[in-house]
Amino acid sequence: MSTPVLSYSFAGRTINRMGYGAMQLAGPGVFGPPKDRGAALAVLREAVALGVDHIDTSDFYGPHVTNQIIREALHPYPDDLLIVTKVGAVRDGDGAWLPAQEPEDLRRSVHDNLRNLGLDALDVVNLRVMGNIHEPSEGSIARQVEALAQLQHEGLVRHVGLSNVTSTQVAEAQRITPIVCVQNQYNLVQRTDDALVDELAGQGIAFVPFFPLGGFTPIQSSGLSALAARVQATPMQLALAWLLHRSPNVLLIPGTSSIAHLHENMQASQRVLSDEMLAELNAIAAE
Repeated sequence: MSTPVLSYSFAGRTINRMGYGAMQLAGPGVFGPPKDRGAALAVLREAVALGVDHIDTSDFYGPHVTNQIIREALHPYPDDLLIVTKVGAVRDGDGAWLPAQEPEDLRRSVHDNLRNLGLDALDVVNLRVMGNIHEPSEGSIARQVEALAQLQHEGLVRHVGLSNVTSTQVAEAQRITPIVCVQNQYNLVQRTDDALVDELAGQGIAFVPFFPLGGFTPIQSSGLSALAARVQATPMQLALAWLLHRSPNVLLIPGTSSIAHLHENMQASQRVLSDEMLAELNAIAAE
């Protein structure tokens, strides 16, 4: 049997490894307001009540909508709540995701996040490198990281992270400022970053999978469904439990706009996986 440690030292504090991703609080396609704002507020408050102390967001979710909902639901924020946001993109009038990677873009985005969250400083800001949308591609990110380091020097940003990056880009960024987390696409069946997860674990840097349940198209696997049925869990609970077992530096931010799904996700942290189950889950990636 394998029981993962459920806390991790991140950005100067100890947090629960099971966090919450706020992206789904916006409207369809992460654009515009939610259909039920009251339900969105209730999900956030319930997440904190269940012990979530790490919320992932961005001002380009909506845009502005998600951060405004977080502020309405939770401000003034609990002392132990860590809010992680990201910069590097904007939305056009049709909801398209556009790069916004110039230093002045990043500065404007930081101020947007500060204003809409109602904060004087941001705990962690991830530079979202656009790359190939959901896959990183090589290329220097020094100018962008230097811009965030300047905002850090000014006291507007406490810690810097990266999103959608390669190992080479992490090393480049570390020559400019300490990096506290990397947020890349990773889940039970998307295992491209296996080596990066282990590399960062060796450095004490958090790895935060985006789309931990497969994203807009949830993980589809007959093997996962059969195993879940056998142990009386949902497939998504096993997918989250596998991530918690994968490495102690993996922090989870599954998103949902449903209190019922929130409870299901949180219960994944209580799942103890046997060596046999872990082997079966690892084999699913080969499907």
